[in-house]
Amino acid sequence: QVQLVESGGGLVQPGGSLRLSCAASGTIFRINAMGWYRQAPGKQRELVAVITNGRSTNYADSVKGRFTMSKDNAKNTVYLQMTSLRPEDTAVYYCNMIYFRTVVESSRDAWGQGTLVTVSS
Repeated sequence: QVQLVESGGGLVQPGGSLRLSCAASGTIFRINAMGWYRQAPGKQRELVAVITNGRSTNYADSVKGRFTMSKDNAKNTVYLQMTSLRPEDTAVYYCNMIYFRTVVESSRDAWGQGTLVTVSS
């Protein structure tokens, strides 16, 4: 059983910063990609940032230049450093992982429970 545990959400004023963490545990042979998604009230879940094969990182246009995603391969943990936060960044942020449990199995998809980020004065 693979688990993704997120932390770091909270209430922050506009212009402020937060850092989210997502730690993966369980039987993991290889991770293909880890990403952050968010879902605001009444909206669809959207991709925020993703690291593929531990190398390239891609960001949604709305967060480019403000958010930075990083990965600690030894800890199977990803981080999302969010700066210059805006009220429109308010959402539940979810961690996602595409991984292989063993060398012979197909890839799997895991999600964290989500962490709420509220940007408000």
